Amino acid sequence: MILVTGATGKVGGQVAAQLVAAGVAVRVLVRNPETAVLPDAVEAARGDLVDVVRGDLADPATLTEALAGEVDAVFLMWPLAGPRGSAEVVAALAGRTRRIVYLSTRGVPDDDTAELGEDILGTHAALERLIRASGAEWTLLRPGGFAGNTLGWAPEVRAGGPVRIAYPKAARTLVHEADVATAAVRALLTDDLVGTAPELTGQELLTQAEQVAIIGEVLGRPLAVERLSREEAHADLLAAGLSPAYAEGILDAHAVMETDPETVVTGAAELLGRPPRTYRQWVTDHTADFR
Repeated sequence: MILVTGATGKVGGQVAAQLVAAGVAVRVLVRNPETAVLPDAVEAARGDLVDVVRGDLADPATLTEALAGEVDAVFLMWPLAGPRGSAEVVAALAGRTRRIVYLSTRGVPDDDTAELGEDILGTHAALERLIRASGAEWTLLRPGGFAGNTLGWAPEVRAGGPVRIAYPKAARTLVHEADVATAAVRALLTDDLVGTAPELTGQELLTQAEQVAIIGEVLGRPLAVERLSREEAHADLLAAGLSPAYAEGILDAHAVMETDPETVVTGAAELLGRPPRTYRQWVTDHTADFR
């Protein structure tokens, strides 16, 4: 039995779907089992391979049902801004399962003495420290930028553009959520990645302007890019529900990537057993979201 958190999201949904496709029993943690929207393959397996339980990582006391019986491993993604409450969650998981596979991020410092903020890197670093010290087997997945984050442009794309971006020259190696899930499933089902923190990226470096151009090419219509001020971009991120620290961290990172772009991880193909999917493949898989 594998417990999957975040199964209503992009990565967690892919993890649950790939486990089901492999014939593995899955328990998914959701806030409301009656209204949770799960991937079709996961929904179809409810009551067979899939057990849907109510719980919320923001309230560790609600994890009792999810951890009942024998849970072999947990796929954990942290949905909250900042690490508050994470110590209780990690302790509860480690007390009832032998393995935690955590969805972290590239760039987390390995120095356990470094002072941590409540930005994205600080939050992931705090969770990583707790998991490594928990006594459970662990794998810390550190993907680069998610291709799925560019769905934030979907309303502008559907409207015909322009797509407004604060740092259009910021270059990233975006990774498909299905590839992140493939690495997670390997970590959950085999001992290959125990005690490691593998990085994962896509196979190409693309600026945000180039990403928009690829979306237009896949859709068959050109899309213009318009530069957004940092202040406007910051306001948009806050309106989308991000904390000020997270919004500042994202914009700071994008500003740096205009002159110091991300790098492609050379071991990604070895981690996945095949080359990573391209951004064009990701857009093709999500065409309906942009139309």
